[in-house]
Amino acid sequence: MSESNRMILQFLGGAGTVTGSKYLLQAFGKNILIDCGLFQGEKKLRLLNWSSTPFDSSRIDAILLTHGHLDHCGYLPRVVKKGFHGPIYGTKPTLDISTIVLQDSAKLQEEDASMANSGGYSKHKPALPLYDSDDVEKTIRLFQNKGLNQWFDLSEGISFRFRYNGHILGASFIELKVGRKRIVFSGDIGREVDPLLFAPEKPEEADIILMESTYGNRIHRGNPEKNLAQLVKGTADAGGSIIIPSFAVERIQSLMYLLWKMRKEGEIPNIPIYMDSPMGLKVLELFNRYGSEWHRLKDSEFSHIAEDIICVTDSSETKKLASKKGPRIVIAGSGMATGGRVLTYMENMLGDPNSLILFVGYQAQATRGRRLLEGETEIKIRSKYYEVRCDVQNIDGLSAHADQAELVHWLSSIKKTPEHLFIVHGEGDASRTLAGKIEKQYGWQATIPERNEIIEFEV
Repeated sequence: MSESNRMILQFLGGAGTVTGSKYLLQAFGKNILIDCGLFQGEKKLRLLNWSSTPFDSSRIDAILLTHGHLDHCGYLPRVVKKGFHGPIYGTKPTLDISTIVLQDSAKLQEEDASMANSGGYSKHKPALPLYDSDDVEKTIRLFQNKGLNQWFDLSEGISFRFRYNGHILGASFIELKVGRKRIVFSGDIGREVDPLLFAPEKPEEADIILMESTYGNRIHRGNPEKNLAQLVKGTADAGGSIIIPSFAVERIQSLMYLLWKMRKEGEIPNIPIYMDSPMGLKVLELFNRYGSEWHRLKDSEFSHIAEDIICVTDSSETKKLASKKGPRIVIAGSGMATGGRVLTYMENMLGDPNSLILFVGYQAQATRGRRLLEGETEIKIRSKYYEVRCDVQNIDGLSAHADQAELVHWLSSIKKTPEHLFIVHGEGDASRTLAGKIEKQYGWQATIPERNEIIEFEV
């Protein structure tokens, strides 16, 4: 295989785990990153964010983003800090969401470093953030938005386009033409029926596919809205509070819409609903900015939701609200209870047997959310341990991720058998189970790559 017709693909993240999505494609003298996410969850994964990368950031020519979640865009300022200065391409909503997410990420890291230095509990002298707000501003200046369904040339022999993918506002899957090959990066695939977003489009041609497998071993069963209404009613009748840790991008906005609609239609009691997430409020405003091309929410519905649900803006309000008792619903970040304002509510509610902590999205291994769902009876928050006496529940069907059946169906429009199918962005069992289902359905063989694995192709 000569250098001129060789393509190299390296799986830098999102391989064997759900987080840290990062894939390096090298062809025709160009180095392209597809997604550039942070590792999250277990400490051994988080430490990878600090490790040296197996590529020179200054030699990356371009970065393509599928969407604006932290595990897909959160490493961008780090590669900019280390010398990347090329274009970062995404849809306009993706880049707007990435701006919000990265600014918040830098602020939290700066605060954590400051607390570690003032408290003297870091082994690093001084403790430093992975990146800071200045790095984020330099990153944002590299953003270039591209529309859906249009091919754009990256260089001679390489072009790309974004396709609508549901999941969150602005999310896409990416198709690349590299020489004679067409490569599809699935990103995170949304639900076929979603309260706010349209069904994902499906690829029709693909020689090489990188396919996410977050829920590759699970089916979203039952009626999630009915389950939500029953849990809210039962907890409110007992005089307890419902605390919903939620991702600020799309999940918070979907929950606001569903709870507003259910309360309006009398399906849940007329108790106060609070949304306590500054980032969630900024993303809600983006829904108002982007119209019918991107989501189902009508202007009139947006206005009513904004009027009827109380948005908490100041952290001092959070402390007052968290100390109160009685029936109410609070939606707050973060979605895996790894940080954010939801921890203040949990500190006050974990010991209340009448209250409920309700998870509505994916919980990565070793996160506080996963540990609560697995039945841990004592949870550490901010150096203090809290006994878990409240109810803890999970509703999978409210997730923004396609389930196993939807993932398999997403491949249904592809006309001929792909030469290579790689199962990524999933924990071990989820990836293996999805690979088996795809083989049973289509007869296609799938490979589950390891992190940093390198594969060469002729293009």
